[in-house]
Amino acid sequence: MPRPYAGPIIDAHHHLWDLKLGRHPWLAPDKGERGGLGSLDAIRRDYLPADYRRDIAGEPVIASVHVEAAWQADDCLGETEWLDGLDKTGGIAARYVAHVPLAHPKAEELIDRQAQNPRVTGIRDIVSWHPDPARSFAARGDLMDDAAWRRGLTRLGRHGLSFDLLLQPHQLEAAARLAADFPDQLFVLNHCGSPIDRDAEGMARWRQGLAALARRPNTAIKISDLVAYDDDWTLESLGAVIDVCLDGFGAGRAMFASDFPVACLHARPGDIFTAFKVLTASLSPDEQSALFLETARRAYRLGDVVEAV
Repeated sequence: MPRPYAGPIIDAHHHLWDLKLGRHPWLAPDKGERGGLGSLDAIRRDYLPADYRRDIAGEPVIASVHVEAAWQADDCLGETEWLDGLDKTGGIAARYVAHVPLAHPKAEELIDRQAQNPRVTGIRDIVSWHPDPARSFAARGDLMDDAAWRRGLTRLGRHGLSFDLLLQPHQLEAAARLAADFPDQLFVLNHCGSPIDRDAEGMARWRQGLAALARRPNTAIKISDLVAYDDDWTLESLGAVIDVCLDGFGAGRAMFASDFPVACLHARPGDIFTAFKVLTASLSPDEQSALFLETARRAYRLGDVVEAV
């Protein structure tokens, strides 16, 4: 009989912000929508550790990974310094995926400085671009092929840092080529590869691209924010996406993540955890443990946290 997972959880992707600091321009009231997420009004408020604790209440989250939240682009080190000053009791933001603009002339220096912080185990520089500007995060669609950007990426290997990929489905095959060109670099795909175009053609493009990336052994996937691009989601529609991700990557290269508070634009916090557990109840205990705990432990070097529980 299928049993939903009930063990410890590492939440591999969420954000924190204090809008009073004025360091998150994309959340300013006059900025409108971004990235195809719809209205952002519900998350235009401070989201601090206490808010995250409220949203995971009752869930056995033993550690979480904070992913850069589009802090002011010319001050990427500022977000890391701000995070260090927060109360992270309970393993909240035990590790950081920090931002560095990889094509920046000083990218190598910025990566070296980020890596000095032991909580920084990954870097993200958003490459997500869509022909529809309202669905884009990045200003251009060819960053993964840019020579300067790739030079910055090369620096991550010196520090053993992973790279988080936030992109659109029609960029997945380019990401597969990138992973092939950097076989020693771990790439972690965010949000299932953002299946944003929900018609038959768009979903076929997503499935084909995801399969291409999954064939690269130096890749992993976050099955996160399943509700972001599925306006009329049901357990069946979410399950179909999860199944494709697991068919490609397997539980050993997949990890659960909440993407709070962004996911809360489209679902209640408790529903996100419940749906994911229900939809993965048929997996074996080892597969469930990999999905909720072990893959994230390896990817973000959280062994010490897991062993302490």
